[in-house]
Amino acid sequence: MWRTRAAAACVICRSLTNSSYGIKRKSSLQNLHLVSRSIHHPYYPSSKFQRAPLRISIKLFSSLNRLPLCKTKLLNVKHGYQFHRNFWLARLASRLLKVRYLILGSAVGGGYTAKKTYDQWKDMMPDLNEYKWIVPDFVWELDEHIDFEKLIKALPDADDLAKLLPDFDKIGESFTSLKGFFSPGYNLVSEVIGASDLLLLLGSPGETAFRATDQGYDNDKQFKKVSDKEKIDQLQEELLRTQLKYQRMLERLEKENKELRKLVLQRDDKGIHQRKLKKSLIDMYSEVLDILSDYDASYNTQDHLPRVVVVGDQSAGKTSVLEMIAQARIFPRGSGEMMTRSPVKVTLSEGPHHVALFKDSSREFDLTKEEDLAALRNEIEIRMRNSVKEGCTVSTETISLSVKGPGLQRMVLVDLPGVISTVTSGMAPDTKETIFSISKAYMQNPNAIILCIQDGSVDAERSIVTDLVSQMDPQGKRTIFVLTKVDLAEKNVASPSRIQQIIEGKLFPMKALGYFAVVTGKGNSSESIESIKEYEEEFFQNSKLLKTCMLKAHQVTTKNLSLAVSDCFWKMVRESVEQQADAFKATRFNLETEWKNNYPRLRELDRNELFEKAKNEILDEVISLTQVTPRHWEEILQKTLWERVSTHVIENIYLPAAQTMNSGTFNTTVDIKLKQWTDKQLPNKAVEVAWETLQEEFSRFMTEPKGKEHDDIFDKLKQAVKEESIKRHKWNERAEDSLRVIQHNALEDRSISDKQQWDAAIHFMEETLQSRLKDTESVIEDMVGPDWKKRWLYWIGRTKEQNIRNETKNELEKLIKCSEEHAAYLANDEVTTVRKNLEARGVTVDPCLIKDTWHQIYRRYFLKTALNHCNLCRRGFYYYQRHFVDSELECNDIVLFWRIQRMLAITANTLRQQLTNTEVRRLEKNVKEVLEDFAEDNEKKVKLLTGKRVQLAEDLKKVREIQEKLEAFIEALHQEK
Repeated sequence: MWRTRAAAACVICRSLTNSSYGIKRKSSLQNLHLVSRSIHHPYYPSSKFQRAPLRISIKLFSSLNRLPLCKTKLLNVKHGYQFHRNFWLARLASRLLKVRYLILGSAVGGGYTAKKTYDQWKDMMPDLNEYKWIVPDFVWELDEHIDFEKLIKALPDADDLAKLLPDFDKIGESFTSLKGFFSPGYNLVSEVIGASDLLLLLGSPGETAFRATDQGYDNDKQFKKVSDKEKIDQLQEELLRTQLKYQRMLERLEKENKELRKLVLQRDDKGIHQRKLKKSLIDMYSEVLDILSDYDASYNTQDHLPRVVVVGDQSAGKTSVLEMIAQARIFPRGSGEMMTRSPVKVTLSEGPHHVALFKDSSREFDLTKEEDLAALRNEIEIRMRNSVKEGCTVSTETISLSVKGPGLQRMVLVDLPGVISTVTSGMAPDTKETIFSISKAYMQNPNAIILCIQDGSVDAERSIVTDLVSQMDPQGKRTIFVLTKVDLAEKNVASPSRIQQIIEGKLFPMKALGYFAVVTGKGNSSESIESIKEYEEEFFQNSKLLKTCMLKAHQVTTKNLSLAVSDCFWKMVRESVEQQADAFKATRFNLETEWKNNYPRLRELDRNELFEKAKNEILDEVISLTQVTPRHWEEILQKTLWERVSTHVIENIYLPAAQTMNSGTFNTTVDIKLKQWTDKQLPNKAVEVAWETLQEEFSRFMTEPKGKEHDDIFDKLKQAVKEESIKRHKWNERAEDSLRVIQHNALEDRSISDKQQWDAAIHFMEETLQSRLKDTESVIEDMVGPDWKKRWLYWIGRTKEQNIRNETKNELEKLIKCSEEHAAYLANDEVTTVRKNLEARGVTVDPCLIKDTWHQIYRRYFLKTALNHCNLCRRGFYYYQRHFVDSELECNDIVLFWRIQRMLAITANTLRQQLTNTEVRRLEKNVKEVLEDFAEDNEKKVKLLTGKRVQLAEDLKKVREIQEKLEAFIEALHQEK
């Protein structure tokens, strides 16, 4: 054992005497210090007696460069050894003090130089405050979420930790000397190795040499020359491998987190208590935006709430980028044609299932099924086409879509139609200007995040959207630039540095918060999102752009893009939402003050509430039709029907039959003409009269003023409901057939039962004939002009034609006086006689004028004769009962008018029954359907319910709703924070 220790000590001594530790010359074992020999070589023959080792504190080894060791001369004493008195200790101390001062001065000077250099570097570094958005917000807010003071207090004290450590004082005191002996050499070797590694990593201009030290006994110096390019390539490859390694680890953790969140959300959705989940922040915010999209800002209430506006040239890949963010192929696609024809607002939120639904529909589309995806794309395309007005290509109407799924970043995006440079055939002439105006309207919002999409496979000089974005956001404080189709750009672009210039913001005349490069597929519309992600990751993993540091790792892939956009969106929301809430609060105060001053006694009813009030009034008025008395219905129907058919009865039935010579011929003619009239015209006329009467009564109830309670704001709506209901209403087709049978039976009856009916018939005939006689007299007066009284009283003269007609009238009256039983028509020889008589008096007359004048003269003569006959028949009821036997009096015309009067009464009664029992109810049903259709048609309501009062109430309701939802959103936002 002692020999083993001696051998080990020899090795240690030889290593100490090696030149690599600062001592040039070799020392044999005899030249070692006696203390060393006494400690490590107890069996070396130094003296006859074995002596105990003498402990001294002098260390002969020094790490100082080229500091020679001094031999110590010892004297033999009785017990041990003793130093010579030669003052070597003072000389050593003086040298050490000189070196200490040199080191101290160098340290002070070096520190000042280092501080000055650090200040220069610090001034040269760019200001990174604008790029703080790259780091998630929770990193800056860790001190708010984690109480570090509590953690520090919870940690054990230093005394407690010291108790757990081993007691080094109990270790052998012999190792203390060895520790002090080896520490300087160990420190020196560590410094040399660290400096060598630093030189290897940093390199130097030109070729760099580094020194390799052999741990054995080989002290020869070796140098290896490595070029800068090879070293940089090696370091970049190592850096990429490390980044990809941690990126895969991050994706694996995110996938696990996504699955866990999905399980948690499913458990909440299927909980035992079925508790009602609160709306997420993004859903609450999306509701506010939906209300604002429908808000008619007549009071200059501007919408400055943040949203992500996706703009770009046509076919630049806007829709593909949005689909990658939403993780589903949800938009219709086309090759080279315009597919986005109206703004589409997409609200992304996290949920257990990957589904999509529209704002105005309850149907959920499962985005994991291809059938639902196809149905969703078809529905979006249909909605876009329906929103485009006739003669236009694009629409300003916004389609609202919500997409939920595990792992989706919460944000609100608006996909706008692509900017075009040329209007092609089939497009409206103003398509280009309309797209520019829509894009500007969304980008003018000072709190909107502009996601500028640029196609990387085309020349940068062909870009249109970059100029538009630079006009809207010249400082680039809310713009994120996205370069798409980078895979095609890398293949086609001759100079890769051009792509680097784009990503660094040096090529386009615009500024942005961040620049991203993405790949959204190979151009195949049937590719899945997973395959596109794999292709994108594989491309950037092997891309020279990333390997040569033209692109940075955080600037690629749609995953990093969605994270950056979401962070910017929520940062903008937190900064601006409270200010917008205050603006709506001020607007609400102004509107409430205006209402109190203008309408102090009226309730604040918005358009929907006013529509409901008008709807109730209209239904009440329709029901009031059933309260009309049967007598009122029959009187109106009978009077209107006779006014409609009286001309036909007099001209086509009574007058032709009255020209016959006997009663038999009269009755035969009347029966034939009544039968023809009943079969063809009468039932249809009766139904028309009933329908018109129903319309008039309905209109009377709708337009009748209600006194002080009448509100003229409903007049347009009531008129539109009345017209639409009447347009839709159709009378029962079978009613006409049944009415024909009833009328035919009524006209076949000729038996007058009592004297009262006889007198009623005479009265009815007299009224009718007197009305016709009055009309005939008026026509004759217009033909011949005023008589002598009117000419003298009113100084009115006759025209030449009236004089001719007056002469003709006088001549025809002479003809009638000569033959009182003259026929209804003039013979040709009679016309010639009248014309010659007039020519003899110097009046030239046309034969047609004579016949026209005769028609009116004879009509007046006939009506007067018929009225005289009515007076004679007043006492003829007795002869009627005896069938006019043994009597020269014939009153067949009285019987005719009684048949007509009875038919009118029976027809009016039948129509009244149809009205009250069937048609009024059917009309009420039509009115309800019209009101329901109007209730669903918002444009119709806006058009019919207009006025300052309606607009003011509508705006007041909207502003209140927006303010309340914004306050709820802000409260939830603070709670989440």
